[in-house]
Amino acid sequence: MWSATRFTVSHFVLLLACLHQQACSTSSSLPCNLRGLGNGNSVCVCNATYCDTVTPLPQLTEGQVAVYSSSEDGERLAFSAAPFLKTSTGLVYEVLRNKTRQSIIGFGGAFTDSAGINIASLPQAAQDKLLQSYFAPEGIEYNIGRVPMASCDFSTHQYSYDDVDGDFQLQHFALAPEDLKYKIPFIQRAMAMSKRGIKMFGSPWSAPAWMKTNKNMTGNGTLIGQPGGPYYRTWANYFVRFLQEYQKHNITFWGLTAQNEPTDGYIYKHYFQAMGFTPEQQRDFIKLDLGPALHNNSFGDVKLMMLDDNRLLLPYWAEKVLSDPEAAKYVSGIGIHWYVDQFSPLLALDLTHQEFPDKFILATEATVKVVKIGVWDHAQSYASDILDDLNHWVTGWTDWNIALSTIGGPNWVHNLDNSPIFVNATAKEFYKQPMFYAMGHFSKFLPPGSVYLEMAVPSPSPYVKAAAFLRPDSNVAAVFLNMDSSSVLLSIKDGSRYVNFDMQPYSLRTFIWK
Repeated sequence: MWSATRFTVSHFVLLLACLHQQACSTSSSLPCNLRGLGNGNSVCVCNATYCDTVTPLPQLTEGQVAVYSSSEDGERLAFSAAPFLKTSTGLVYEVLRNKTRQSIIGFGGAFTDSAGINIASLPQAAQDKLLQSYFAPEGIEYNIGRVPMASCDFSTHQYSYDDVDGDFQLQHFALAPEDLKYKIPFIQRAMAMSKRGIKMFGSPWSAPAWMKTNKNMTGNGTLIGQPGGPYYRTWANYFVRFLQEYQKHNITFWGLTAQNEPTDGYIYKHYFQAMGFTPEQQRDFIKLDLGPALHNNSFGDVKLMMLDDNRLLLPYWAEKVLSDPEAAKYVSGIGIHWYVDQFSPLLALDLTHQEFPDKFILATEATVKVVKIGVWDHAQSYASDILDDLNHWVTGWTDWNIALSTIGGPNWVHNLDNSPIFVNATAKEFYKQPMFYAMGHFSKFLPPGSVYLEMAVPSPSPYVKAAAFLRPDSNVAAVFLNMDSSSVLLSIKDGSRYVNFDMQPYSLRTFIWK
């Protein structure tokens, strides 16, 4: 059932705003086709002929605040407007424009084999709407894309780009059919839709089996020998060949991670592709092999990230790798995953930034491991973690698969996951989950280059999280999350003016003002 009331009110407010300022985008937006699934769960349904879009941000005037709301009750980036007032009516969050921190790199998700398989299962027009939902101006405008180098668990089988034993010159290196069918075409289409540009970064799960101590892409194994040796050197050149082959398809990578979850390769009988590194091994691999290989082959400007594993490992890993100046000179940033964040104090991020302020911290993978459709709690988990990260020096947040089947696959070891978009190939439709809109509250309204602004709140609520940013267009954006079952009165203070609002239970709001 479409929410006709929400559509009418939001567009009426936008129309008034446009008439008032004599300037507004002529684009119209389409409301969520909301389908209830019982137990309070719901999704927005899209197909080849219909898909919801985001109301464009109007040209704001002084005193006008644009508001985008999502909630457990069914709002999905619903647009409204609010005025600035001279007094506050709720708990005050004061924006401190003179206290700034990190700049935003971006938000996005991963182009896996599984994502491509699911997108390809839809009619062409529905494929376009799915990609537009993520990357186009009428969507939530992701500007980061992650690409597994060769296979991962979200593939249908194990493969590498060179399975010929002893091929140290990589003469048999070649992209896989999956790259040519399920990754590259969708990356190219997304890039063509994007107005912001997409920062692509690659991550390897495992070297070819013949390069590893256990002769297997799975299980507990490492590269044979030591950094500086023939296997490490060949593995570094494998990164170079990956970048070169994608360049032939007009895809230039912004970044790389040195290894996806390097601790997995030390887990006994690890059941999908993995390769182990200690922090000392990663340090020396970067210093002796990977860094020089990238710089000697015209890829010195690619942003190399260390770790790409759970933030629980910070600041220890950063200290081991970045305290070596020869390794540190090749490293631009630190990649973190969210999977055990409940056991990892946020102080670890603060300490890491304090020790290495010239290295950015980017969240490079997250997903909900429980496959349930339309659950608001998953959106809340995303928003909560993103806000925690942003409030502790993190520069952006990357989701995992951009699309999966309704059972969370395919995955060759049945390690099924959730995704912001589920594809129902039989019905020729796809479902935008609450997580999709949670991501949109950040990706859409915090464009790259937005600068973190501190906020002061005298008596913070344990149920409210928030972060504010100065955008490149000089507008301010603030994102608020209410995790309580009750509404709460809040006020944003900017200078001597206030915007007051009643934050719904279990809701997200993004505010933008001039």
